[in-house]
Parts: sequence; C-alpha cells; structure tokens
Amino acid sequence: MQSEVRTPEEYLETLTENRKEAVSLLRNTILENLPEGFEETMSYGMLGYVVPHSLYPKGYHADPKQPLPFMSLASQKNYIALYHMGIYSDKQLLKWFTDAYPKHSKSKLDMGKSCIRFKKMDQIPYELIGELSKKITPEEWINTYEHQISKR
Repeated sequence: MQSEVRTPEEYLETLTENRKEAVSLLRNTILENLPEGFEETMSYGMLGYVVPHSLYPKGYHADPKQPLPFMSLASQKNYIALYHMGIYSDKQLLKWFTDAYPKHSKSKLDMGKSCIRFKKMDQIPYELIGELSKKITPEEWINTYEHQISKR
C-alpha cells in the first residue's frame, strides 16, 4: 500500500487509529534512537530514514537522485512493516536481532530479508527497535553499502 502523501505527518493522518498509534510509537522510537546524520523523509510511499545527499552525494545506486535508504516504516494491509537494510546486509546484526527478539516480544518473529512484520500491535518490541535503530551510524551504513555494491 504505497502512499502518495508528502510528509510523515500526512502519512500518519491517513492511518486508522490503532495503526496510527503503533506507527507513531515506532516512528518516535526510531527518531529518538537513530544516530545523528540520518534524515526522516517520505520514501517510496513509506516513512523513510535515509543518508541525505549532503552526507552521501552519490545517492542510491538504482536512482542517484534518491538519498541512500536505510530504514523504512509502513502500514501494510495486514501488518506494520519495518524495513532495515542493516539486518539485510550484516549477518552479525541479524543474529543479534533474532536472538534478542524473543526476549522482547511474545509473538513469533515474522521477517523476510530486510522486512520485520508486526501483525499484533500490542506485541511490538519498541525497546528492541530502539536498540536496533542506534546500532549503525550513517558513516557505517555508507561503508557497508559501498562494500556490498563493490561485490557486484
């Protein structure tokens, strides 16, 4: 469900009340913990957390006009999705997250390569998402990203 709105605030206003509360809490958790240098934006119809062109002028390789994506947050049809490129590209971070998840939530971890899906709004592990959000700085993400791109 890609949104056409232009600001994070407008995006939140389009959500149902239970989704608005959960997405707002996730958004605030991310913003409170994300290292300095990342910026919040609307990206691909979702709340996006990116490395801006001022820090990484090359931008995203698939579309250099876009800033380098790092995390995204979206209300999908049947769940809230958190997309975290660090989990996708760093096996140690993925292991840390999957090991820590059961300590923070009663629900079973439902995830794809970079997508963490939250189907039960009352079982979102906000504290864990806060910890995850602060694990990688923009500089570390740029280095990881460039390393991954150079393998191609």
